[in-house]
Amino acid sequence: MPLAAQVLPLADFVKPKIEYNELAPLLVVFGAGCVGVVAEAFLPRAYRHLVQVALAIVALVAAGVLTGILMHDKKSLVAAQGAISVDGPALFTWIILLALTLISVLLFAERSIDGGLSAFAGQAAAVPGSEAEREGTAAKVEHTEIFPLTLFAVGGMMLFASANDLLVLFVALEVFSLPLYLLCGLARRRRLISQEAAMKYFLLGAFASAFLLYGIALIYGYAGTMSLPGISDALATKTDGDVILLAGTGLVGVGLLFKVGAVPFHSWTPDVYQGAPTPITGFMAACTKIAAFIGLMRVFYVALGGTRWDWAPMMWIVAILTMVVGSIVAITQTDVKRMLAYSSIAHAGFLLTAFVGLAQSGSGVANGITSTQAVLFYLVCYGFPTIGAFALVTLVRDAGGEATHLSRWAGLGKKSPLLAGIFAFFLLGFAGIPLTAGFTGKWAVFTAAWTGGAWPLVVVAVLCSLVAAFFYVRVIVLMFFSDLPADSPDVALPGWQTTTAVALGLAATVVLGLVPGPVLDLASRAGEFIR
Repeated sequence: MPLAAQVLPLADFVKPKIEYNELAPLLVVFGAGCVGVVAEAFLPRAYRHLVQVALAIVALVAAGVLTGILMHDKKSLVAAQGAISVDGPALFTWIILLALTLISVLLFAERSIDGGLSAFAGQAAAVPGSEAEREGTAAKVEHTEIFPLTLFAVGGMMLFASANDLLVLFVALEVFSLPLYLLCGLARRRRLISQEAAMKYFLLGAFASAFLLYGIALIYGYAGTMSLPGISDALATKTDGDVILLAGTGLVGVGLLFKVGAVPFHSWTPDVYQGAPTPITGFMAACTKIAAFIGLMRVFYVALGGTRWDWAPMMWIVAILTMVVGSIVAITQTDVKRMLAYSSIAHAGFLLTAFVGLAQSGSGVANGITSTQAVLFYLVCYGFPTIGAFALVTLVRDAGGEATHLSRWAGLGKKSPLLAGIFAFFLLGFAGIPLTAGFTGKWAVFTAAWTGGAWPLVVVAVLCSLVAAFFYVRVIVLMFFSDLPADSPDVALPGWQTTTAVALGLAATVVLGLVPGPVLDLASRAGEFIR
């Protein structure tokens, strides 16, 4: 056959439509990450830190402004040939992620706490304790690649939260996971435990990704499409292949619940939180959970909502286990970062109560709070104080770096009343004490769960909240009612970056506890996921 006969007519080609204006926040973040990689390769070392910090801040602010414009215009559409949902929940999530990442970047840029050095290893390839590492520390070499890695991570999170296609969801998962694996292993102090944390996170994350990918393949085999609305349509029309569908749903659930940090897929959380550089821990604890929860809700609400009676009972069990294990095991922890890790697991369980409640505006919720609204609001209430709390952890130091063992925090309220007081306030917020953001956040998710008929989960959640309050109060008692030991750790004087992060976390905890209405209304106007 002649070559000309094999060429299709031009009329048979359809140009793909890409909504560049609506996708501009994603493009700005990913574009800035690429520029950061080029800058790292070509700029002299002396200029890299300043340029990378400035580039990251400008990109995050610009993407935030563009997202705000889209929210103001009330954009709601499926972009990029049906691959990305630009709807209310996605835009709300984007703005939260960008704001929290901006605060995290300030913590990454902090250099006044540890003798003019950042919290990150100067040379990732140098063997811990080697002469090369000592020379790099003496020369104050810095690992400025963390800033483009962070931009790629948050860009992947934004894409993950708005993915309208299972294949895009998987790609986004890898885009934000791979930079996090690297960032977890870059601690300047205690590098061996940091590298161990990165390896554990990588291996367990790879297993979770394999589960997710296998589940996606099974769901595709059932529905014949990877589009979330297409899967929903297949559920409404097909009457066979239920075994493949249930298996695929279970495997996809495993992959998503791993990122959420839900029991029994939580084992990575305490080790990674403890070993990673503390600024990275705060970034992961806040931002990863936000992206993972919105992605989880989008998949199970939009694509698999028609089989809720099949997956909801298992999610009930996961939610109960997550709350119970997170609250009880936290009591036994002797490390501040591990305690906060199990606290984050318990918070994932509280969020799952609203998720399982399935209270939606089209299903009997007329004037009450919906599950989507409750989860969005709770994620705001949780994200800001979490980064603020981890920022305070970086300030309590001894000769070996951060003093994270709880025994080292004894009497801290007598040595630094301000730091101990703010940390205590964050803990009270996590416990859900009234007049804090934690209280209004828990009220929102418990109300949504109760409205959706999941009142037994609310009862378990309230009991677990009482248990959780014990280990939070225990730390407060240790700081204010214990004697200050002779070898007590020092409290470093923070730079403006850490001060800003703590101040914003404190302000959010107070304002969202006293005046939650505006953010609740904003979450309400975000509406439900586009279908």
